[in-house]
Amino acid sequence: MSDLKLETANTIIETAFAKGAETGLKPLAVAVLDAGGHLVAFQRQDLSSLMRFQIAFGKAYGALALGMGTRAVDTMARERPHFMAALSDVAGGRLVPVPGGVLMRDGSGRLIGAVGVSGDTSDNDEAAAVAGIEAAGLVADGG
Repeated sequence: MSDLKLETANTIIETAFAKGAETGLKPLAVAVLDAGGHLVAFQRQDLSSLMRFQIAFGKAYGALALGMGTRAVDTMARERPHFMAALSDVAGGRLVPVPGGVLMRDGSGRLIGAVGVSGDTSDNDEAAAVAGIEAAGLVADGG
């Protein structure tokens, strides 16, 4: 059973959207996964482009799969492209190795899940994810 509740996931999504509106970001899509990689909640803003679910999910899934935020995964992909290509194959193409996938931890450091945001630049996607996680009272680990 997941420790991540739907109410918490919805808070994360609402806050990420509010951060996007506050900073003038393009329409966002936000996927919230529990520690086991199961989707808890997903929403996309009106006018978000095609494949935003797959990208947001892939960022969160990649963070969980590798145990690090996708900022660190991005660095790894640049330093070890053959490894990342092989890993993507093993994962069925579900990893998106760019910033915007952020692990969530509780106050004791225990992994709760991950958030993936897609729609603007990777840095802005990551900032929206962090804002949502922190609003839910959790600790963001972007890598």
